[in-house]
Amino acid sequence: MHEKSIELLNKAVADELSAVHQYMYFHFHCEDQSYDLLAGLFIRTAIEEMNHIERCAERILFLGGEVEMVASMEVQKMRDVKEMLKLASKMEESSAKDYNIWANECSANADSASRKVFEGLVDDEERHFDQYDTEMENINKFGERYLALQSMERSKNMAMGAAGE
Repeated sequence: MHEKSIELLNKAVADELSAVHQYMYFHFHCEDQSYDLLAGLFIRTAIEEMNHIERCAERILFLGGEVEMVASMEVQKMRDVKEMLKLASKMEESSAKDYNIWANECSANADSASRKVFEGLVDDEERHFDQYDTEMENINKFGERYLALQSMERSKNMAMGAAGE
């Protein structure tokens, strides 16, 4: 009865799995470059995306479907922070658009609960987009100094920790 909803929810699972993998990759590389604020943003977003997978999976199982745990895309390897933020913004914008459409499809198929799941995801994806967009604006406004400040903050914290021991 709710085959279309199950199909759309599994598409969301695939997109969210891809996002988790991509954001964890970004987290590792930002952390390696001492960009702790961005590394923290990427890992927090990855965790939220894991929660999205859980919400979709719970709904799929309720509808009697099978949760397909296959990512929709391979991790794109990059180390340039601007490129990371551009890709992250694009991913979030695309997800929000898809989830809006899929919410309407679920509603048209008399599945208001799945519609609500997608509407909740839209809210989160739009917030994520805004966060990545703000970080990109900061880099554009302040240039490399913005990234240098993050690296310097880590060094300061490490020195303070060493001095306090």
